[in-house]
Amino acid sequence: MEHLKLLIPTVLDESDIWSFRQEFFDYGEDEISGDGGLDRAGSYKEWLEKTMSAMNRETCPSYLVTATVYIARRVSDNKIVGITQLRHYLNDGLLMHGGHIGYAVRPSERRKGYAREMLKLTLEKCKDYGILDVLVTCSKGNIGSAKTIMSNGGVLENEIDEDGDVFQRYWIKNERV
Repeated sequence: MEHLKLLIPTVLDESDIWSFRQEFFDYGEDEISGDGGLDRAGSYKEWLEKTMSAMNRETCPSYLVTATVYIARRVSDNKIVGITQLRHYLNDGLLMHGGHIGYAVRPSERRKGYAREMLKLTLEKCKDYGILDVLVTCSKGNIGSAKTIMSNGGVLENEIDEDGDVFQRYWIKNERV
């Protein structure tokens, strides 16, 4: 696996991010975890404005929690291989399902260790926000995500059944070093 860097998206990333999004749709996936609504955005500008406003309490819409979306670019060729969202705190909904971090790896780049690296890098960003007990959730059927979370220190607390969909809740102790 090659090294990654997490970057806050800018207007210069439009073409790359739109291509990243399209790949999920081409693979028959209509939901992208941790994308800050990219999968439902009408335009790149709309999505970018939403993610930028969500970073700050003064501009974050009241129905959201403050959060930062990062794109994960591979250092060697600058290709976007994933996206991750760090939620700065939890509301009741995120406490049950969603957690502090959501992430997705581009379909053509899966099973290469990128999710593990993205989660590790996002955990480092959590420290900047003073988040030392980090909740990460996944669908019980998503074995790859569960392994990714556990490889980053995740400990299963429980499972929640929401109308037949079972979600696992993992806590990661994100100690300051």
